[in-house]
Amino acid sequence: MLTVLQAIVAQRIRDVRAERRAVPEQTLHAMLDDRGPHRSFADALRGARPAIVAEVKRASPSAGPIDHERSAAEIASAYEQGGAIAVSVVVEPQRFGGRYADLASVRATVELPVLCKDFVIDDFQLWKAAAFGADAVLLIAAVLDDGRLREFLSLAHALSLEAVVEVHTPGELQQAIAAGAQIVGINNRDLATLAVDVRVALRLAKLAPKGCITLAESGYQQPSQLCAAMDAGINAFLIGESLMREPDPAASLRAMREVRGWSE
Repeated sequence: MLTVLQAIVAQRIRDVRAERRAVPEQTLHAMLDDRGPHRSFADALRGARPAIVAEVKRASPSAGPIDHERSAAEIASAYEQGGAIAVSVVVEPQRFGGRYADLASVRATVELPVLCKDFVIDDFQLWKAAAFGADAVLLIAAVLDDGRLREFLSLAHALSLEAVVEVHTPGELQQAIAAGAQIVGINNRDLATLAVDVRVALRLAKLAPKGCITLAESGYQQPSQLCAAMDAGINAFLIGESLMREPDPAASLRAMREVRGWSE
């Protein structure tokens, strides 16, 4: 039986084949000319304590439907008002309800860096992310072998995309660093089982080399959790589901940032 991650990747392979037929690469190349200036995701992560990347995520395999009513632009605008340093947009359509139109809408609405989150298995997805306005992309170590990861990191750089390499184990962290990752996303969620343990980021952050930017992902719902992570040296967090469920995401985000008087 396939794990959750394997099933998502298998579906994504089929979907990307269809996307290639629907949107020629030449069209994406032409769209790149209108993307606008790059917004540095890495600089944003370094600039605040805590640095919160707020996510537009309409559904997930673990949570089911979350929010299909509010527009991506409305949600992203609230995040910006609440003090997010960047906005993440999940574009995977089948299990997360994502769409590239949301990515473009968010990029046009806010002045923050925008991260495109997908299960990248084809260079077409990097071209598409760049064409629709992403400043950064997610690459998942568990999905890519060493050669493919290096290849995608190189292409991302050529497309003026910063890359967040997502890891969940010490081995994946070593793989990411060896491939040249500058930003490592430590996912507290095991993508094979969907189980969440916020102690994962605490353990792996200690293994990251000096100078590597770490971004802790999944499971953060209250300021006290951020406090514990900041004690361990983690200053950047990606938060999606808990903010998406709030009627006032801006106020909730401001509350999350008020950790030990470190909010800006």
